[in-house]
Amino acid sequence: MRVRARVFVSGRVQGVFFRYETKRLAIRLGVFGWVRNLPDGRVEALFEGERDDVEKMIKFCYRGPPGAIVKDVKVFWEKPTGEFDSFQIRYF
Repeated sequence: MRVRARVFVSGRVQGVFFRYETKRLAIRLGVFGWVRNLPDGRVEALFEGERDDVEKMIKFCYRGPPGAIVKDVKVFWEKPTGEFDSFQIRYF
């Protein structure tokens, strides 16, 4: 079943290749959407794909890449839209 999750990750999550590693895993799992840094120091990601794969992405967000110190993860489930055909790193 296709699902969509918006995730906000806080802690030491910028400057540690969080976005790059998120994109790499998403491509490997076939998850679509995007990831970006926020001005307040958090990372925001939008994942859309099969439930098991999206849950793997969320699990990754709880630990992050080496060098990350994840303090909090907030997950908001949304209705899938099918609007994405890839996974991207977004910039402001």
